[in-house]
Amino acid sequence: MENTYRDLIQQTFDFPQEGFNVEDDRLNFNDIPLMDIIKQYGTPLKISYLPKISSQIQKAKKIFNVAMAKADYKGKYTYCYCTKSSHFQFVLEEVLKNDIHLETSSAFDIPLVRSLYDSGKISKDTYIINNGYKRPNYLKYISELVNDGFVNSIPILDNINELPLLEKLCKNKFKIGIRVATDEEPKFEFYTSRLGIRQADIIDYYHKSIKNSSKCELKMLHFFINTGIKDTTYYWSELTKCINVYCDLKKVCPTLDSLDIGGGFPIRTSLSFSYDYGYMADEIIQKIKNICDERDVDEPNIFTEFGSFTVGESGAALYSIVDIKKQNDNELWYMIDSSFITTLPDTWGIKQKFILLAVNHWDKDYQRVNLGGLTCDSEDYYNAESHLNQVYMPIVSDKQSEPLYLGFFHTGAYQESLGGYGGIQHCLIPAPKHVIIDRDDDGDLHTHLFAKEQSFKSMLKTLGY
Repeated sequence: MENTYRDLIQQTFDFPQEGFNVEDDRLNFNDIPLMDIIKQYGTPLKISYLPKISSQIQKAKKIFNVAMAKADYKGKYTYCYCTKSSHFQFVLEEVLKNDIHLETSSAFDIPLVRSLYDSGKISKDTYIINNGYKRPNYLKYISELVNDGFVNSIPILDNINELPLLEKLCKNKFKIGIRVATDEEPKFEFYTSRLGIRQADIIDYYHKSIKNSSKCELKMLHFFINTGIKDTTYYWSELTKCINVYCDLKKVCPTLDSLDIGGGFPIRTSLSFSYDYGYMADEIIQKIKNICDERDVDEPNIFTEFGSFTVGESGAALYSIVDIKKQNDNELWYMIDSSFITTLPDTWGIKQKFILLAVNHWDKDYQRVNLGGLTCDSEDYYNAESHLNQVYMPIVSDKQSEPLYLGFFHTGAYQESLGGYGGIQHCLIPAPKHVIIDRDDDGDLHTHLFAKEQSFKSMLKTLGY
């Protein structure tokens, strides 16, 4: 009896599952017939499915509001989107349909904020949480927001040198936050994060520099760790320390009323992914409430900053297999029509795994393969999935009438910016076409070509030719 690729997937995972199903041996992604998209636009191809962005936001808002209701939590919940995850206009416009707020990380985020305001997508009441290390240009842009009446533009102090410059530049009274420097996870090569102000210094810094300021008032304490929100001893320990710092600060600073717990809800990078979002939100809210009750402090308003969670699962990268190479007795290479280094840089830089599935030929037998990119770099390959150290794909011949197509899914965060979108690509491999997919009120699909495949002319111009 033949073992097909469909059998492999269905026997390995709970399949079909949310966002993925197969019809006539062809894969659908969020009920999008991918072969239809490929036939229309070709490969290599990036797609962004906008409705997934809104559904993720609504999911998180519901989870936290339910957790607060269950705990009889008195503070409010505010969802912020981290613009650094994807700065594209179509992403921000979809995000802002959902009554949410923004978090920025560098100077050039502020002109982006200005553009959104000019187009009516945000108001001067929208929260703009200004994170990151702030050089003079960033501070200047922030102060201009404050002076123009953006009353909820809140610079989060990353170091003690930022406040004097803000006080000098801002004509109006403004709100500030303080980022707490957390301890890094035990396996990290540094003990304390380079970001934020040391916990031991915060109270003293408040008394010396903020308490008697005529220009600013402290409204927020900011907490974030690189591992994200995980049910680990490390996460709960750092969160507990931060809540206690908040309580210490609240007792001497009556204007403080908000705690930003950052982001880090994970996304599905495997079909075997399992994460209880509701449980984590319940535990976070209950822990904050319990410690505040013990310390006789009012519960703070809660802010989160979700980037990858917001936009990651909306993206996919589609490729075709252009060559099959048997290099020795054990290693078989399927060569894609692009490069992993340029189109999915996280797979190369941090060995990130994404959901990988064949798009067609699910009725064929399967074999173990290595996937190779087109650059001359030996690191331009993908040969292990998150649930096992191998990749399996349908057995096909390079002479078949329909080539094998495959997709990497939930790639919507960071890949374009890290890959140098619109600039020079490694070995001058062009950036692929990018298609936006949306649905109308009746649920019908609509596609739009956002960007053509990068041309040699654009690269030569960048290079000065």
